[in-house]
Amino acid sequence: MSEQPRPGVDRRRTTKIGIVGAGSVGATIAYAALMRGAARTVALFDINAAKVEAEVLDLGHGIQFMPEAQVIGADDLSVLADSDVVVVTAGAKQKPGQSRLDLADATVGLVRDLMPKLVEVAPDAVFMMVTNPVDIVTYAAIRTSNLEPGRVFGSGTVLDSSRLRWLVAQHCNVAVQSVHATIAGEHGDSEIPLWSSAAIGSVPLLNWRGAKTGNGPFDQAVRNRIAQEVVGSAYRIIEGKGATNYAIAQAATRIVEAVLKDEKSILPVSSLLNDYYGISDVCLSVPAVVGRSGVEARLEVPMSGEELAGLRRSADHLHEIAHRFGW
Repeated sequence: MSEQPRPGVDRRRTTKIGIVGAGSVGATIAYAALMRGAARTVALFDINAAKVEAEVLDLGHGIQFMPEAQVIGADDLSVLADSDVVVVTAGAKQKPGQSRLDLADATVGLVRDLMPKLVEVAPDAVFMMVTNPVDIVTYAAIRTSNLEPGRVFGSGTVLDSSRLRWLVAQHCNVAVQSVHATIAGEHGDSEIPLWSSAAIGSVPLLNWRGAKTGNGPFDQAVRNRIAQEVVGSAYRIIEGKGATNYAIAQAATRIVEAVLKDEKSILPVSSLLNDYYGISDVCLSVPAVVGRSGVEARLEVPMSGEELAGLRRSADHLHEIAHRFGW
């Protein structure tokens, strides 16, 4: 006779990540999640049956070299059943020269159709939107899913912040892990580097003088150059190889881990704001507490007047786009 769990004691359960879209980004997220041992099961869904089957086979053939897990896939949404986290990567592909917002029409229409079906098959999941334009797509997903806003969020500027930290580390000749800096606002052309709160170790970045390790003071010209490089990074990658996939897969997997492990990690994901420095009813990236229920809180990071004005401009820009879709 099998032993029954005691009342009030949760049965240990395995974790499952569902990924919508087996394209370049979705397949690489699956690979990153398996390599990091993020969940026991990784499930891929794509309407292209041959593509999703091929990706599952290719990933599965390397399972013996990864932490214990299984990878499954199908062209039927039921493969995502019982997912703890569903990562949505499906959407129009960004072409060279296109802004992320140019993709809005096609992708928002897809999300409006898809989200109710995803909620039906995985009603207890947390949903993370990765497809661009991520802020508008996240807003659409919240409005069409009828879920609590914290359970639906976007990957936001987690990747942008990583790009920022990498560029700062390159300039200052320090380890990227020692750089603490955040991009806020839109995941796109109006995003805002929060220089006033950035630091290397315990040294405020605005006080950095280069000493013996870097390339001199971190002055306005350097900050402007790095900010422009962060914004232009995706365009350069897309022009060179057609898509960004490796870094966004690592960023998305890191966010998924924060959810599944209930880490309460501070990450600049895109979520629905409500009176954040007077900004409401728009999805933007600000430092947020990410745990098992999704976005659990947002931190009101001290900002300079210029940074706060930029964040509000970013919000106004996205409000205009949302109004195009009747919101």
